Amino acid sequence: MTFESLNLSESLLKSLEKIHFKTPTPVQQEAIPLVLAGSDVLVSSQTGTGKTGAFGIPIISNIMDNPSHGALIITPTRELATQIIKTFEDFIGYKSPIRTALLIGGESISKQLHRLKLNPNIIVGTPGRISDHLKRRSLALKDVKFLVLDETDRMLDMGFLHQIDDIIKHVPKERQTLLFSATLPANIIKVSEKYMNNPKRIAVGSAVNPIEKIKQDVIHIKEEAKFPELLEQLNKREGSVLIFVKTKYGTERMVKKLRAEKYDADGIHGNLNHNKRERVIQDFRNQKFRVLVATDIVARGLDIPHIQHVINYDIPQCPEDYIHRIGRTARAGQEGESLSFVSQTESKKWDAIYFMMNPDKKKTVERNENKNSSGKPRRRFPKQFKKPSK
Repeated sequence: MTFESLNLSESLLKSLEKIHFKTPTPVQQEAIPLVLAGSDVLVSSQTGTGKTGAFGIPIISNIMDNPSHGALIITPTRELATQIIKTFEDFIGYKSPIRTALLIGGESISKQLHRLKLNPNIIVGTPGRISDHLKRRSLALKDVKFLVLDETDRMLDMGFLHQIDDIIKHVPKERQTLLFSATLPANIIKVSEKYMNNPKRIAVGSAVNPIEKIKQDVIHIKEEAKFPELLEQLNKREGSVLIFVKTKYGTERMVKKLRAEKYDADGIHGNLNHNKRERVIQDFRNQKFRVLVATDIVARGLDIPHIQHVINYDIPQCPEDYIHRIGRTARAGQEGESLSFVSQTESKKWDAIYFMMNPDKKKTVERNENKNSSGKPRRRFPKQFKKPSK
């Protein structure tokens, strides 16, 4: 299948060609025809599968052919909203009359008010700032034909359900609703039943397993040995590296230590203001430095194709975040590598990750625990979890 075979707007096809979008990903192949046909779509898709294109391409194609139509995309974080609107603008092209607005916290209200006065066709934002503009009456949603709830599972985890409810009250009932989520637990199904009309369901990839093109390694290591091992790993790896740590303080400390060792490094965490965070991400995207140190604030939404390595210096608190972290590499069909440092105090967190991806192994371990007189489970990690060769 090609984009030319999907009955898209000619202007959009030219834009896709300019940015070297040649072949739709599996989720795009399934979703785009359904959206173009007017269906509501409920998608469960793992990170790195091209879901922004799955809803962005058909929405933009429709608006190019119907300039009075509008779209509202609601997403959990500033970073993801910023990434989505950049992708949309790439799809739209420079000379298109289609206008966009980004509504996120940490950015000038006056700038957003100016954009809204231009009656944008496409609005991307976070629930809090969208709600703020609705209360100010600076935002009208009467022309919205497409409502997109992106990373709905995370929005519910972050407590945005009430704000989403209030926002959707301002959106016309005659619309298409597109819901994207890594998983589809009962609360997501409940939301879909409330706001969607006979949605078509699409499931692409596993929500608890990373894409196959990520080579995963693990090193069981003492906490004090992590930094020397990190330096060794950086020395023998080539390309851009994303390092995850667990705290804001740890991010800043790691950047200082890496710079002291003459590495080009910078960091991003939740205490940075939006402009600073955007500058760091843009500099990393432009390869002005090689190593980005981050907390889980960028575990979702960061789409930088040249990231070749993800290193979990600290194991994430939530097992699902492991999938989102390592999904920052091997984007858009490329290959990538991940490496996790597991100290003794993190072994339970690592077990939770391992068993999340290998539920059948958990049952085996539970049976073995009953047979093992020492009380220690006999566990064998899968092949991709191995210590890298020196």
